[in-house]
Amino acid sequence: MPEHGARPARPGWRWLLLVPILAPLPVGLYNRLEPQLWGVPFFYWYQVGCAVLAMAVTTFVHRMTRAGR
Repeated sequence: MPEHGARPARPGWRWLLLVPILAPLPVGLYNRLEPQLWGVPFFYWYQVGCAVLAMAVTTFVHRMTRAGR
């Protein structure tokens, strides 16, 4: 267990957490119906993609920053 105030081994990996935060912010880029996939508008596919991206990035950052496990 790290000492109180000790810095993590790889603090730079945490910057990747900004990607899933910033991805859904520019609504003008994905506020459209086309292209559709199986009849579902692009807007919904983009939102699902952002959720999957958030899960993947969070898992990756967690695995890269956990210390001594």
